[in-house]
Amino acid sequence: MNISLITVTFNAGHTIARTLESVACQDCNDFEHIIIDGKSTDDTLQIIEKYKADNPHLKIVVVSEPDKGLYDAMNKGLALAKGRFVCFLNAGDKLHHYSTLTTINGIIETKTKEGNEPAVVYGETDIVDDEGKFISHRRHKAPDRLTWKSFKNGMLVCHQSFYANRSVTTDYDLTYRFSADFDWCVKALKTAEAKNMPIINSNAILTDYLSEGMTTKNHKESLKERFHIMSKHYGWFTTVICHIKFLIKAPFK
Repeated sequence: MNISLITVTFNAGHTIARTLESVACQDCNDFEHIIIDGKSTDDTLQIIEKYKADNPHLKIVVVSEPDKGLYDAMNKGLALAKGRFVCFLNAGDKLHHYSTLTTINGIIETKTKEGNEPAVVYGETDIVDDEGKFISHRRHKAPDRLTWKSFKNGMLVCHQSFYANRSVTTDYDLTYRFSADFDWCVKALKTAEAKNMPIINSNAILTDYLSEGMTTKNHKESLKERFHIMSKHYGWFTTVICHIKFLIKAPFK
């Protein structure tokens, strides 16, 4: 099995159905879908159980129990994942096209047969509103060539469009409440470079991302954490210079 999709939910009855539908309609089934629920009290679990019952051909794993926050739940998903690659698709997010996982699988298989198993396969992201309607393409365009140093310029690839080989991933650092995904991606890319494994641009829109994610809602706290993470990976002086550039560019965005 190539891909483990991991979805974290909590009281997501309003948005979870479209996420599940985007997975159910995929034109391949060489993946598993792990759903980690934080013991929802609305109709989230009923929707998930119906999804599971309606799709017996898919490998769907559901866990519902209290957790210590988003990244603790994501670590639970990682612990259960059996796929060679993992990607997180949270409640309200959607796979962009019915052939998205076929596209990712094809890249993984082709490169592996060539003797160059990828460390990461990544792509573009569209932004959708609370009803799942298109708002815009993501402001950051995925670079043609992605390295761990690319993230000095911000999170250029959305976490939900980042398929990471298990050989380069770690658990999420629970020190961070809002930006552990930023840290996780940089670490994965650093390990990829150390192992001389390719990082592949799919050149496709992979995900429709719900604009009101936890990081968006806690923007200031997230920026503080990102400053700390960037300082850890790139050094304090480089991080300060990067943030000065951010401030200069801000009025023109």
